[in-house]
Amino acid sequence: MSDAPDMDRRMPNLRHLRAFRAVAGAGSLSAAAPRVYLSQPAISQAITKLESLVGSQLFERHSGGMVATPSGQLLLDRAERALGYIRNGVREALRVGGAKAAERAANLDELLSTTQLRALVAVSAARSFSMAARTASVSQPSLHRAARELESVLDLTLFQRTPRGVNLTRAGTTLSRYTKLAFAEIEQGFTEVAQIQGLETGRILVGTMPLARTLILPTAINAIAAERPEVRVGVIDGPYTDLIRGLRHGELDLLIGALRIPPPFGDIAQEALFDDPLAVVARADHPLAGQAEVAPPELMAYPWVVPRRGTPTRAHFDRLLTHAGAGTPPGLVESSSLSLIRGLLLGSDRLTLISRRQIHYERRLGLLAPLPVDMARLGRPIGRPIGLTCRRDWRPTPTQRRFLETIRKVSGSVAGE
Repeated sequence: MSDAPDMDRRMPNLRHLRAFRAVAGAGSLSAAAPRVYLSQPAISQAITKLESLVGSQLFERHSGGMVATPSGQLLLDRAERALGYIRNGVREALRVGGAKAAERAANLDELLSTTQLRALVAVSAARSFSMAARTASVSQPSLHRAARELESVLDLTLFQRTPRGVNLTRAGTTLSRYTKLAFAEIEQGFTEVAQIQGLETGRILVGTMPLARTLILPTAINAIAAERPEVRVGVIDGPYTDLIRGLRHGELDLLIGALRIPPPFGDIAQEALFDDPLAVVARADHPLAGQAEVAPPELMAYPWVVPRRGTPTRAHFDRLLTHAGAGTPPGLVESSSLSLIRGLLLGSDRLTLISRRQIHYERRLGLLAPLPVDMARLGRPIGRPIGLTCRRDWRPTPTQRRFLETIRKVSGSVAGE
């Protein structure tokens, strides 16, 4: 997910976040001090630095104590979630790492620093200490020291050198995922604070699959841009396996496209928007295009281009082969790229199995056309549920919620066509 934002660069000092949470819970600096083992001046300085970073006053100071401002309450909610992710990440890392220190997991997360976690995330992305240091704009010795300190605190091996670079162990990957989710929460908090100050900032990161990027997403992006022009939208294309990993690691906010039934992981949620019927498609002047009806066995006389195995459409293609009583056609090309599929179909007698909506513009231009294949005769309806995929515990910002509403509205229009 190379296009993901550098969320960790705005991640506050974890001690400052813990101090902020303690003051909000205790209502005063003096009451908070013993909870976080800091002096009152140190806590006051932590709050001041955090307010400077977020760009807003976090507490109203009264003679009777300190009360979180609206900005403070927004950030507090996100801080609680972020610190919860780190706490759970430590527990899971210790569990999968088989650490002897597992019995100390209750408070071990409080010993970690932002610098150590930044190092972990940077190495996770770069697979190299030197590249990670350049990405994080720190010296390599500093980053390496932070990484090794993290291993020492947890009594876990998080990094493994290989001939091809540095890999994370299973424990390291687990902690890295939870850390990135924590960083994403704080970024969301900063965005929400800016929004209540009248600053329309923030970014929506969307993973997209073929149909969504053809019809749904362009309309939804244009709508949100007209309404909130300062909001940035990042769109990431890629195989589903890469997109779902980016979603689960906090590098994407949501996915739009074909749903997986059942969902591949328990920590993601899916929302169906409409069913998308598939059709056998060829160039408009294909030899089969003039027939009143094309039987499945006739289709197998021609070469095909279809998605690779593991995708819903490929599963439907395999069913089509079974119904036609045929083996895999010779010269099969595997691709989900609409531009490549279009080029292959226009320049040959190849066929493909694809959504009618996905070739919306090609049909209007008279380039591609569905063949007269009675899909109902193939048994179960050949189609795919199209919808939204997000993390089950994701809490969108107001702008992200508005974007979701726009997608649902656009999808309703598409479904009615």
